[in-house]
Amino acid sequence: MIKRLFQKADTSLDEQVASAKQGDEEARNEMLKQYQPFIAKSVSEVCKRYIDPKQDDEFSIGLLAFNEAIQSYSCDKGSSFLSFARLVIKRKVIDHIRNEQKRVQVTSLDEDFHDEEQMENPLEISAAKEKFRMETEAWHRKEEIMEFQAQLKKYKLSFNELIDASPKHRDARESAVQVARLVFQDESLRSQVIDKGRLPIKDLVHRVDVSKKTLERNRKFIIALVLILNGDYVYLKDYLKGVGM
Repeated sequence: MIKRLFQKADTSLDEQVASAKQGDEEARNEMLKQYQPFIAKSVSEVCKRYIDPKQDDEFSIGLLAFNEAIQSYSCDKGSSFLSFARLVIKRKVIDHIRNEQKRVQVTSLDEDFHDEEQMENPLEISAAKEKFRMETEAWHRKEEIMEFQAQLKKYKLSFNELIDASPKHRDARESAVQVARLVFQDESLRSQVIDKGRLPIKDLVHRVDVSKKTLERNRKFIIALVLILNGDYVYLKDYLKGVGM
């Protein structure tokens, strides 16, 4: 038993994930147990309240998402397992919240149609539910943006700078996105951005079809994109899909 514990202590997280993916149920169950605090914290970050693993349905969603992350994770994706798992958890919990809001809306409408006194109000109720859903998403989006602003400060960047530095033409933005994706997927290039806060322009010039001058002009914008790709930004990543992400 003691030997087994020491073996677990010496096993890296990536090795645990690999073992679980290969069918080691003991390794999988150990991870699901060991990382319950991490799961609860990740779910709490979405719900913005304390999550009780024994009572809150959202925790069960997070647990299932963590298990899914184990199965689908690949170190080739360019992020650590925990960063990947946090993103999967947040996406699943947000989807759960959205579905619950829709279900409540439909249930309320069904009830109202069976209540003669409320027959004249179903559209008002529907509008109110939709307004609540939009306000909830707007709140989560605002929280995510505030979190991103805080991270930008660590790299001596600001939203205003990004607005000024953002390429004005769509093809230029798409080109910057492709450069950011290349940087993110290359561990060596990514670490220079994440750890040192600088864009490795000399290394990139020979790997992309973009001039050095253009890379320098879009440096801040590309760094910001890499930070988004490397972070747990559900809404910002959805937004970036519209510009070639």
